[in-house]
Amino acid sequence: MSPADDSSDSSSLLPSGALADRLWRWRFFKERAARVAVGWGGMMVIVALILIFVYLLYVVVPLFQGASMEEGGSVTPAVATGDPLYLYLEEQNQVAMRLAGDGSILFFRVVDGSTVDRVELPLTAEVTAMAAADPLTGVVALGLADGKVMVFRHRYRQTFPNDRMVIVPQVEFPFGEEPFTVDAEGRAVRRLAIQDNEEEATLVAAVEGGVVRLVHFAKESSFLDEDEVSLERNDVVVPSRLTEVRWVRLNLQQHHLYLVDDLGQAEFFDLRDKASPTLLQRLVLSPPGRRITAMEFLTGGISVMVGDETGRITQWFPVRGGEGTQKLTRIRDFDAQRDPIVAIAAESGRKGFVALDARGRMGVYHATAHRVLGIREVAPAGASHIALSPRADGLLVQAPEGDLRLWHLHNEHPEVSWSSLWGKVWYEGHEAPKWLWQSSSSSQDFEPKLSLTPISFGTLKAAFYAMIIAAPLAILGAIYTAYFMAPGMRRKIKPTIEIMEALPTVILGFLAGLWLAPTVEANLPGIFSLLLLTPLAILLASWVWYRLPHRINGGVPEGWDALLLVPVVLAVAWLCFSLSKPVEVAFFGGDMRLWLTSRGIDFDQRNSLVVGLAMGFAVIPTIFSITEDAIFSVPKHLTQGSLALGATPWQTLSRVVILTASPGIFSAVMIGLGRAVGETMIVLMATGNTPVMDWSIFQGMRTLSANIAVEVPESEVGSTHYRVLFLAGLVLFVFTFVINTLAEVIRQRLRNKYSSL
Repeated sequence: MSPADDSSDSSSLLPSGALADRLWRWRFFKERAARVAVGWGGMMVIVALILIFVYLLYVVVPLFQGASMEEGGSVTPAVATGDPLYLYLEEQNQVAMRLAGDGSILFFRVVDGSTVDRVELPLTAEVTAMAAADPLTGVVALGLADGKVMVFRHRYRQTFPNDRMVIVPQVEFPFGEEPFTVDAEGRAVRRLAIQDNEEEATLVAAVEGGVVRLVHFAKESSFLDEDEVSLERNDVVVPSRLTEVRWVRLNLQQHHLYLVDDLGQAEFFDLRDKASPTLLQRLVLSPPGRRITAMEFLTGGISVMVGDETGRITQWFPVRGGEGTQKLTRIRDFDAQRDPIVAIAAESGRKGFVALDARGRMGVYHATAHRVLGIREVAPAGASHIALSPRADGLLVQAPEGDLRLWHLHNEHPEVSWSSLWGKVWYEGHEAPKWLWQSSSSSQDFEPKLSLTPISFGTLKAAFYAMIIAAPLAILGAIYTAYFMAPGMRRKIKPTIEIMEALPTVILGFLAGLWLAPTVEANLPGIFSLLLLTPLAILLASWVWYRLPHRINGGVPEGWDALLLVPVVLAVAWLCFSLSKPVEVAFFGGDMRLWLTSRGIDFDQRNSLVVGLAMGFAVIPTIFSITEDAIFSVPKHLTQGSLALGATPWQTLSRVVILTASPGIFSAVMIGLGRAVGETMIVLMATGNTPVMDWSIFQGMRTLSANIAVEVPESEVGSTHYRVLFLAGLVLFVFTFVINTLAEVIRQRLRNKYSSL
């Protein structure tokens, strides 16, 4: 056949002109469609990330908004008489109580001032002092000029006639309808404090002449009738040295008594033994020259807020000292107001409070967050009394003209501030400021501890220990697999390691928590021996193998040497675990955990070592696969050129291959770090979820992701706790975004630097 015939036959295999045009148009359409699809897909990923970020911000932003107050109008009670001694607003903001100086109790509707009920107390003398117990108890005591005290309790019963809620106020007399004697000599009661609960009641009265008397009632319910309560009274004189007591405050637990004069001279007593009050401390609550003008407990009766004539409000609470004694300690100051504080009212369910000054300006505060939520003028200058409803959404202010001003208070998330989220906070009952996360408690007066610092620290700690184990093993294993391993062996090893990534992390967490953690605890000497001896055994085995005659080590094909190390590693592991108990008996008294504890090293079964092993196992496939691909993809002409110039394989690896593959290796490490930071199930099941700030390998941690997984299902939608958990998610989102952005920038610089090789 001639060349002409060959050319004609080959040309006949090519498509005709029209067919070729159609094929090219179809190819161009597919390429364009793929380009558009990939581009739109990338844009949708970016849009999705932006939407996630915007939604997280939408949920989180209300945390940092202040309080707002709206005026609800003014009202004048129809039959109000005399100056008020006490105001109270019930939780529905419908009915208020006004106690006058003549002993009359007026219940009236807040809307129009109409009278709901009026009660005249059977007093035996002029009222000279008044004290209210914790607002939730409704107990009020009146001190009289004849040395007697009248105690009553106001309650509010809700009825629903015709499906309409009606508030019915009630007045009860828990100690009888007649005043009882406090001072046998008949001296007037000048200052008063009272607290009452189901088991006991305590009343402290400062009478004329500087004498402070304590009356304690022990309650005992009848075996046959629970409503029948017998009282056992005990009277005692409190050994006070103050010449004139201005403030008497008794905490809710009836364990601590505060006596204060106008100049801030204070005495702090321990009343756990009611028969013998013990003076714990004498101190000054205000700087020299500043008179105290208001004093009130926060909810729970632990912290006391002290306001002075300069508008400063100071928080004090007892702190346990080194010898077990309690010392009243100044915790924090609030300086937002500049006029004398005339009244302080605490919220019933949170550590917040409001303060009224002499100009009629109201400040809204939160103690734990050390936050000023807002200040607003609510009445003319000279206002004297305030009442905060139990739900802290209604406020009643006694104006100097005699009318009452109603304000609606909106203050959803006062517990959150920058300092409470990230700084050390001095919480009630603690010896010093701390970072703590404790979002809930069964106590009504619980102080939320919402610091994100310990759980952010736990996230970094878990990632650190996981990367300490995963990164060296994965990178070195990838280097050997891509550069030294025989191709046949590589085709088996690489897919095997990559398939490890398909293992569900819940299974890894389950095994880590229920099998690995007890195994590590029972074999601590063996675990540490294994970590130390395995590298040494590998080096020793390699040296011995290298020193063997060539007829022996030459019989193993090049690149298959690593298989010989498998029995070495297994033998070392078996030896370490076999000798674990004898080593523990010989050097650690038979119990290494107890030995560590006796030396001040706390040991938690689910600790950082367990997390590092389990999460490292989960991260290794990711780092290994990307690193191995990066090293294997180094152009062969670079490797061959280096070897041809006389470089050894190790020199070629370290000075050419690693540098060229460094962008990919760095990306692998960053992706593995991101995987470790965002891991949830392993840290949830293998850490113990303890939010502690401790780098110890024997302690656990709580991470951001695990905290979100645990607490979001239990949180109330829209609550502060709920939004703080979303803030934790936002922190995790921003953290991973910043890390990935920095990683990409560094990767591009490495790529530009070494692309010329």
